Amino acid sequence: MTLLVKICGLTRADALDAAVGAGADAIGFVFHPSSPRNLSPKRAAALAGRLPRGVLAVAVTHHPEPEDVLRVLEAFRPDAWQTDAEDFTRLRLPRGIARWPVLRRLPANPRTIPARVMFDAAQSGRGRLARWGDAKLIAGRRELILGGGLDADNVARAIEAVGPFGVDVSSGVESSPGVKDRARIRAFIAAARSAESA
Repeated sequence: MTLLVKICGLTRADALDAAVGAGADAIGFVFHPSSPRNLSPKRAAALAGRLPRGVLAVAVTHHPEPEDVLRVLEAFRPDAWQTDAEDFTRLRLPRGIARWPVLRRLPANPRTIPARVMFDAAQSGRGRLARWGDAKLIAGRRELILGGGLDADNVARAIEAVGPFGVDVSSGVESSPGVKDRARIRAFIAAARSAESA
């Protein structure tokens, strides 16, 4: 099975094109006002319009209100919606949009874990490592996409340690908060692909 590689928090066309050209499978568009990667729905829609068939557009939020979701959906229709697992209990999404719940620790009842989950650090987008031990326990049962502090230098170790379905990076491919570096994007994807085939 091919490792899914997601580049999150893109705000510029040149970085998006670099990610796609290097073989990214999914692109995350952040809708969270306090994030340096925050986008307007119209800007996200314009960027997503550059994606070729087969590359997923993912809306990324953090504890959004239902009206925030509606505002995004007025202009932007993602393939998947990523937010903390508990958020989905009060959000209604149109059919056809996949749900990617974010977990930050091993749940008390592992049987409640959905078929596909994101696993992140306690705070997203800060370059902090997730709990790889907890992630490994989930990855053995579900399609787990690992985030949290990954970069080109540690992604191979993360893949070996966790055995994830996919990997997700944001700050690890930036030159400064919110500013993606094309060379770092290419290096991350190359390292992930190399580890996948090892």
